[in-house]
Amino acid sequence: MDAFKPDVLKPSTKEYTGAEIVCRALAEEGVTHLFGYPGGSVLYIYDEIFKQDSFQHILVRHEQAAVHAADAYSRSSNKVGVAIVTSGPGVTNAVTGLATAYMDSIPMVVISGQVPTHAIGSDAFQECDAVGITRPCVKHNILVKDVRDLAPAIRRAFHIAKTGRPGPVLVDIPKDITIARAKFEYPERVEMRSYNPAGKGHLGQIKKAAALLLTAERPMIYAGGGVVLADAAPLLNKLADELGFPVTTTLMGLGGYKSGDPKWVGMPGMHGWYEANMAMQHCDVLFAVGARFDDRVIGNPKHFAQNERKIIHVDVDPSSISKRVKVDVPIVGNLYEVLEELVKLVEQGKTSGQVPKIDAWMKQIDEWRGIKCLDYRKSDEVIKPQFVVEKLWEVTGGDAIVTSDVGQHQMWAAQYYRFDKPRRWLNSGGLGTMGVGLPYAMGAQLANPGVPVACITGEGSIQMNIQELSTCKQYRLTPKIILLNNRYLGMVRQWQQIDYGSRYSESYMDALPDFVKLVESYGHVGIRVTNPADVEPALREAFGKHKDRLVFLDFITDQTENVWPMVKAGKGLTEMLLGSEDL
Repeated sequence: MDAFKPDVLKPSTKEYTGAEIVCRALAEEGVTHLFGYPGGSVLYIYDEIFKQDSFQHILVRHEQAAVHAADAYSRSSNKVGVAIVTSGPGVTNAVTGLATAYMDSIPMVVISGQVPTHAIGSDAFQECDAVGITRPCVKHNILVKDVRDLAPAIRRAFHIAKTGRPGPVLVDIPKDITIARAKFEYPERVEMRSYNPAGKGHLGQIKKAAALLLTAERPMIYAGGGVVLADAAPLLNKLADELGFPVTTTLMGLGGYKSGDPKWVGMPGMHGWYEANMAMQHCDVLFAVGARFDDRVIGNPKHFAQNERKIIHVDVDPSSISKRVKVDVPIVGNLYEVLEELVKLVEQGKTSGQVPKIDAWMKQIDEWRGIKCLDYRKSDEVIKPQFVVEKLWEVTGGDAIVTSDVGQHQMWAAQYYRFDKPRRWLNSGGLGTMGVGLPYAMGAQLANPGVPVACITGEGSIQMNIQELSTCKQYRLTPKIILLNNRYLGMVRQWQQIDYGSRYSESYMDALPDFVKLVESYGHVGIRVTNPADVEPALREAFGKHKDRLVFLDFITDQTENVWPMVKAGKGLTEMLLGSEDL
């Protein structure tokens, strides 16, 4: 075995095949896991993968799952996830995973095979225009036409993926390039005239922000997923604690500020907390950091703009600032560095006697909290989905990595599992991709061995990548799958009830498998739970007795339960439905 250890990779006169160069480049980047599925155009690369032991290849059962797993690997570890797919359908199957990562700004590198260079454009077997197809849903893509450009292309791909606003990068490699030979020289640095991501923010703008914050009477900190991606959560916590300001964290930002702190007012937006939405709307200074004022957070921009306020917006991506909401103090820069400077200025201001007077504002927020918008009717007869998530939080001590698919279960997970740490909550926020939950759990467990992983899913979502139970069996992965089974496409049903006269068109799942038997056929543990009294014991059995097994818990839940609060599409942030009585 030739372990391509980065410390022994030195430029030499020896020539290597393109396939060897790919493996050596991944070793240089410190890659330890590669998710993929072989095919004709990448077989030379797979032959070299077989010969090395610097990284482990994880054989998924579908290319979409490979990219989702690489995505989760990155989300949960701040490493760049890597996947490899073959040409044609391999690439097209990967597109959903690329678009999912792109929407959520996740650093990732995907290597795709391509037909030989002489065959490109000839409609060869399994040919597709990978660069053209993926251009709208990647941060960058590269077609390598010369083996001498291969190592620099991979180096560039990793650099682009993880700097600035992160995102996925595709490297498309024709088959003849993987057998051609060249010297292996891996660049130490990447210099690109056309790509210079922001670093430190403008000091003058940061000083303006500090002055506004220190004189605010109704302040609000609005933190998004950028805080997590920049590993800036400790600084955000420090800033909020120094100022004593209330904090709201978006769906993607959960865990960026400790949920157990009384200053945390929950998640804003369409299914956000009443107190978070009211405070967002009525504050006099809004400090937005690593967030983008998207439609699911602020609702109708015209309604949001009705209240006069000063807005500070910090983001590494200049195109995100004033895109949907006009801001007063724009700061373009690396979030970590901006927050570091801002904390210093706030500490200096407090030392000189500038202490914000916000007692009346916090009292108002406490009154909004009194609405208790997340209360729900408990039951001894039917399992409430919210109850399952609450018990999961208790059983795991709030310390699990939680992945979710998309739908009602995603919102209940966000609402009722309280996250105190970043990179513990993995979900598809921007694209809303069903089927991510199980491959996310795989990637998260491989990146974080020893940490309990739970996948909260629905019976619609889980079936989109359920074949990955086979991957889990092969690599002894042991996530606990929490199926909130209401026999409906739940969020679709909820919208149909509210906006479409309860006409449940194609949202009822009336041909479901026996999930317990199905999961047992893959060699895992299946448990069906129908009684509320059995919820906690089943969870404890899964995380205790069966901690070293994949356990699939099929919770048969209330079919009529809806996610509240809810801001209907086109409505303003404070025009919330708090329950069925508001319909």
